[in-house]
Amino acid sequence: MIDRYLLRYFLAVVDHGTFSRAASHCRVTQPTLSVGIAKLESLLGQPLFERSSRRVALTAAGARLAEHARRIEAGFVAAEQAVSDSPAAKLIRLGVCATLPDGWVEEALRAAAPARDAGERLELVEGRAGELRAALDRGRVDAIVAPLDSALPHRALFDEPYAMAFARDHRLARRASVEAEELAEEPMVVRRHCEMLAETSRFFTARGIRPFMAARTHSDARALAYVRAGLATTLLPACYADPALALVPLSGFDQRRMIALCFAPASRARAEHSAALARIGDRLAELGGGGARVYR
Repeated sequence: MIDRYLLRYFLAVVDHGTFSRAASHCRVTQPTLSVGIAKLESLLGQPLFERSSRRVALTAAGARLAEHARRIEAGFVAAEQAVSDSPAAKLIRLGVCATLPDGWVEEALRAAAPARDAGERLELVEGRAGELRAALDRGRVDAIVAPLDSALPHRALFDEPYAMAFARDHRLARRASVEAEELAEEPMVVRRHCEMLAETSRFFTARGIRPFMAARTHSDARALAYVRAGLATTLLPACYADPALALVPLSGFDQRRMIALCFAPASRARAEHSAALARIGDRLAELGGGGARVYR
């Protein structure tokens, strides 16, 4: 027989990615949690995790167990709440990519408020697109809003191009488009978390352009502040269009991104029936509006 605490140890490792963080979450020592996982693997006769010095990944058996373990744990929670006469909230864990504008995320969450009032509870996880896909693979989240991974079940929300962002009074701000060579002497901001960072670097390098990097940041709010202040320019997706900025297409840079609501296969049915996720997707699709809104 498998004790509940063993499944909770197992799910904690899945959710938190390491044995040390899982032990902290469960409020036990790491050796205690490791012994518990070893006992669970012995009971099932299968290794559940592939361990390395850098990460812990689920084996095929572990991935199969994760789906059932979550159902079992949800059943325990529902039973506990039924006995205590408190209604069970439907927990939806959503990953949100860091390259969506803060205002859009706020609007989407406001749209989901009726679903939350009706009993759904949202847990948000932030990160880069690659980090969120890894969290989806580990079962840490049920769905993600991120650039499309066509291998996953998904709902496409909006498609958009990229453009160079300038301060309104910049000499290139009123151009219909800008050539890469015109940016050779322009300081630039590196958005370290940008999904197109490698492609952007190759684009300029192929044209022999190595601009001065005035700043490097993981924060889009900070990058926008640098651009508005006239410190530098940067490449942005069109969702950042703002009357305080000029977004000008970069000639020859034809990369686009499709933002989608992607689901974990194990929790697809539950996530697809979430009113909160439906409302978030609807609002983001409305805000995307075709994705080509460029202010000049």
